[in-house]
Amino acid sequence: MKLNCDLGESFGMWKMGLDEQVMPHIDMANIACGFHAGDADVMASTLSLAKKHKVTIGAHPSYPDKQGFGRRSMAMSEKELTNCLHYQIAAIDGMATVHGLTLEYVKPHGALYNDMMREEHTLNIVMQAVARYPKPLKLMILATNEATKHKALASELGIELILEAFADRQYTDEGKLVSRALAGSVLEKPALLKQVKQLIEHGTVTTRSGQQLTLQADSLCVHGDNEAGIALIQEINALCQV
Repeated sequence: MKLNCDLGESFGMWKMGLDEQVMPHIDMANIACGFHAGDADVMASTLSLAKKHKVTIGAHPSYPDKQGFGRRSMAMSEKELTNCLHYQIAAIDGMATVHGLTLEYVKPHGALYNDMMREEHTLNIVMQAVARYPKPLKLMILATNEATKHKALASELGIELILEAFADRQYTDEGKLVSRALAGSVLEKPALLKQVKQLIEHGTVTTRSGQQLTLQADSLCVHGDNEAGIALIQEINALCQV
């Protein structure tokens, strides 16, 4: 199972994450496009790292919410959201071309990601925006019990989905992520590694209620914001290679 990680989220003098230490241990880099984090210099350095380590690159667009790090939902018209996505995708796509790289996919960030998984209308806008972009791009979304339906919607628009699971999050019976506000929703290391192993070996997770849920996951999202996170990614990567 391929590992993906959100990267390029520094801005100016402000540093976020340990990108240089993460990049050697992942397969896919979701690179911020400037609307929740990132800037031209950060994009360039992140792309250089991805090229050095032969990591697949994806656009990581968000609502225009740099102050809130893209974690606040915003009321946008279909036209506004579509243009917002195209603007960000084009920015990282152009920068990637300069570096001799090819943009492969799009993974929305933060509140936009959560909104599209909760609201079919928003998901349709995102899918159509990706489909209308003038080069083939895949779309990364959460693997849920509606994966077959989501794939059918994407197929109608001529795009391919990458379904992702989360290493460190507890799941509902529907395959959604349990709210961070609830105790136990973010898994500690032993439970996290157990969930990763279960996903790799059986393609399932144990939900908050104790049910076994099958997930058609193509990729696993990991986080490398600190030294402990880097070490954990290395352990997860080792499990994926077995």
